[in-house]
Amino acid sequence: MPGMEFSGRTALVTGGGTGLGLAIARALGRRGAAVALASRSEDHLRRGKEVLEREGIRSAGFPCDVRDFHAVRRTVAAVEATLGPLSLVVNNAAGNFVRPAEALPEKAFATVVDIVLNGTFHVTRAAARTMIARGVGGAVLNVVATYAWTGGPGTVHSAAAKAGVLALTRTLAVEWARHGIRVVAIAPGAFDSAGASDRLWPSAELEERVRAAVPLGRFARREEVAEAAAWLLSDAASYVTGECLTIDGGAWLGRGILGAGEPIPKVRRRRRAPAEEEAE
Repeated sequence: MPGMEFSGRTALVTGGGTGLGLAIARALGRRGAAVALASRSEDHLRRGKEVLEREGIRSAGFPCDVRDFHAVRRTVAAVEATLGPLSLVVNNAAGNFVRPAEALPEKAFATVVDIVLNGTFHVTRAAARTMIARGVGGAVLNVVATYAWTGGPGTVHSAAAKAGVLALTRTLAVEWARHGIRVVAIAPGAFDSAGASDRLWPSAELEERVRAAVPLGRFARREEVAEAAAWLLSDAASYVTGECLTIDGGAWLGRGILGAGEPIPKVRRRRRAPAEEEAE
């Protein structure tokens, strides 16, 4: 697609060593971007960098805890010194698990909010400051989830944090438009991932229930989510900002009294008793 090239540009992907983060890093790198991976896990960074290098993608790994804004600032400076000026950012670092709110430790709630919401702000602002100083603009993509607006029992910590990220996305899109910085988001649905299956649907029965709730009848492929992310970050989407693209096979859409994929039954008017008709 015209405009979906990133030659000469540098991208920073948090949580980029595995899963969706790595898939997005590959999608950007294949189109010419130099890619910086950031993660708390040096093992994830090593393995992610090996994947990118096998594909001939210029890359580097940076250990970083996004909760620490001092570490984030140092990481952004190191990325630019190593790979060149930043113009693309993907905030993918997250933490999630299923736990009823009444059983959720206060520290666990605070930790997830710190990673997802505070971490997204730390990384976005640190990168944007360099973009604003250079006057060249750029694009930021945040990864949220549909339960940020639908609610999601068992994920109050993550839902609250990602709702904050969605508000941050829209607010900064307006505030930084004058600097040529676009801020967008994606809300992926369920996709095949060992981490997600372990934490969110640990049994085959639960996994099938999740899949059955998707109108398109399947989980997403990481690659198709990554391609959508690449489009949003590219010049092909240069007039899109403040928007959140949902990529969930229709799972979040209201289905009334029918379940996903169920045929609409033929309606036969119920024969009512005379007393019911008189009441009308």
